Amino acid sequence: MPLTSPLQDPELTDRLRRIRLLALDVDGVLTDGQLYFQADDIEIKAFSVQDGHGLKLLKRAGLQVALITGRDSPTVSRRAAALGIQHVFQGVERKLPVLRELVGRLGLEFDQVAYCGDDMPDVGAIRRAGVGISVPNAPDYIQRHADWVTERAGGHGAAREIADTLLRAQGHWDAVLDTYLHGAG
Repeated sequence: MPLTSPLQDPELTDRLRRIRLLALDVDGVLTDGQLYFQADDIEIKAFSVQDGHGLKLLKRAGLQVALITGRDSPTVSRRAAALGIQHVFQGVERKLPVLRELVGRLGLEFDQVAYCGDDMPDVGAIRRAGVGISVPNAPDYIQRHADWVTERAGGHGAAREIADTLLRAQGHWDAVLDTYLHGAG
């Protein structure tokens, strides 16, 4: 079974240090996977503020963030814009080809990529990424392909857990914390 505490594994910690791009699925990773529809068919999704702040911290530390989701949703576009996420791909049935194209466009190698997903369309990207991540709300047959399964569920802090872990592994944590302790955050 994949690890839930990646910083306890020196080899995985070394791989986390190389990450320059975190790519995430949306439904089931940044949300709890539930879809809500108003009477006028407007789709509503709930996002964690802490997850969002973690992604902003990664961007401040110089990492790139991408969203690759199977659904088309104006809500996702709005959330990505609010977080300053420029790499947003919606309506994607198979995530790996899109991730492969993005990695090439950014001039990265796959060992510099972490990918987090929770379902069948994500499994290729999870397996190919330098660090493949899943969430505890994913089926076990998806989790088996991950290097790390977060302790926090999708939509309930999983992305923040990933962000904090990357910041710690890459040596940014103390500087980030210091910024907030001294009022500049």
